[in-house]
Amino acid sequence: MSPAHPLDAPVWQALTTRQAPLALGNDDARRIDPDYGLFAAVAAHDVRHHTALADLVAPGETIGLFEPAPPATLPGFRSITTAHCVQMVAADPPSPTTDAVPLGDTDAAEMVALAELTRPGPFFRHTHRFGGFLGIRIDGRLAAMAGTRLGLPGYREVSGVCTHPDFRGRGLAAGLIAAVAAAIHAAGDRPFLTSYADNAGAIALYRRLGFAPRRDLVFSLFERR
Repeated sequence: MSPAHPLDAPVWQALTTRQAPLALGNDDARRIDPDYGLFAAVAAHDVRHHTALADLVAPGETIGLFEPAPPATLPGFRSITTAHCVQMVAADPPSPTTDAVPLGDTDAAEMVALAELTRPGPFFRHTHRFGGFLGIRIDGRLAAMAGTRLGLPGYREVSGVCTHPDFRGRGLAAGLIAAVAAAIHAAGDRPFLTSYADNAGAIALYRRLGFAPRRDLVFSLFERR
């Protein structure tokens, strides 16, 4: 796949470059290790590449395509759902203003529980290992977290942003996004993120933090027959 811009095909670009060690497959089709997530991508949309993708997925498993215009159908798969999204990029992220702490393997169970409660997007038992997560603890509880997910040349994705309902309204998410974005920027990459197109509140927050809409994408879930 040779997109006009690497962010036009972020999953394929990530799984064939910086995150290739986490990928299963070959130059026709790739998917992320199922313990990390459900992202998958093909080099082109035709029978050969769709067949290669189907060979990587066991019956009953679910994969997710994240592209400007993914196919409505995939041979051997059942379409589950599609969601329209907005991809946003920050040229100059704000300075962090939060006392976040790094999260790791010892925090994984709490991270998964928080993600299951708040639904920031697909989150699996090794998702926290993508590229580092930060969290805020209040009275010993994991109140909020944010981290990185897809990594491709020149860009790193801010993801997994969520706040426990008991601690919302304190600006925790904004502080964490700023901290993660600042770390990405300091490492020489540009931070980007993706929001559901109908989440006006989140998009407004991201704009205040220096993220500008770049293009629309579609997130499609497919289950292997």
